[in-house]
Amino acid sequence: MRNGDGTGRGARAFWAWARALGGAAVLAVLAWRLGAGPFLDGLRAIEPWALAAALGLGALTTVCCAWRWRLVADGLGVRLPFGAAVAHCYRSVFLNATLPGGVVGDVDRAVRHGRDVGDVGRGVRAVVWERTAGQVVQAVVAVVVLVALPSPVRPYLPVAFALLLVGGLGVVLLGRALPRSGPSRRARVLRAAVTDVRAGLLARGAWPGVLVASVVVVAGHLATFLVAARTAGATAPLSELVPLTLLALLAMSVPANVAGFGPREGVAAWAFAAAGLTAGQGVATAMVYGALVIVSSLPGAAVLLLRRVRVPTAVRVAGAAAG
Repeated sequence: MRNGDGTGRGARAFWAWARALGGAAVLAVLAWRLGAGPFLDGLRAIEPWALAAALGLGALTTVCCAWRWRLVADGLGVRLPFGAAVAHCYRSVFLNATLPGGVVGDVDRAVRHGRDVGDVGRGVRAVVWERTAGQVVQAVVAVVVLVALPSPVRPYLPVAFALLLVGGLGVVLLGRALPRSGPSRRARVLRAAVTDVRAGLLARGAWPGVLVASVVVVAGHLATFLVAARTAGATAPLSELVPLTLLALLAMSVPANVAGFGPREGVAAWAFAAAGLTAGQGVATAMVYGALVIVSSLPGAAVLLLRRVRVPTAVRVAGAAAG
């Protein structure tokens, strides 16, 4: 048993390092091809108005994420006060923005909430379904925007749609083929997933709020990217910038980065260059966006600090009472 646990931990550590190295490799290639200028020029251009906008948009998206998470958690039968959800989400955003992989904060809030309610499994599932809902809505928004506005990927959209259709049919067929009854592990997992989706996402009291919150979150991230583009000196019209920044935003879902940096900068460089702008401007925009996200997540650092202060204080008080 010990060997199995050690092997599992070793494999997780290997993939964590591999993902971080993948993001670092993207940044290294960009620096080799473009030099350090685009990375530094964007950061030097950041002004107070951009920082204020990032803090405001970050507050909006964080509150909406907390609301979405609470709706899903309530549907799954786990208590989640709104204030606690906001604090957890701020801490999650800060950890995601400062640690490799981009998902450490989500794992942290899932496990912490599960421990708080005495059901780690259900707490983790609530975060998984909440994040899944956000990713699905973001994908739908991306499809609508990329179809409606000109972008470098427009010629490839028919092929992408065909692949998505085939993949969707494959998932449906696989779901029908898997046993839904009986004692097998796959049957239990499938039943639990169906129950979770119905109760946490598709319930009458949940799905409207989940949808609205997800759309606002996507809009907030997109607005932050547009602020970054203007800060980095991009003067193209919004109809041209929105698809480009959305492509860079989608690249952030790739779990191979260094504190969020890596694929985002690579895709931004390609998208901006393919649209007739410059790769350097794309990198500068992505770098500014990363900096703005870190600034907008700073309340999460305060949450972490307060928790570290309170826990030792509570321990000291308990020790004194016991003495």
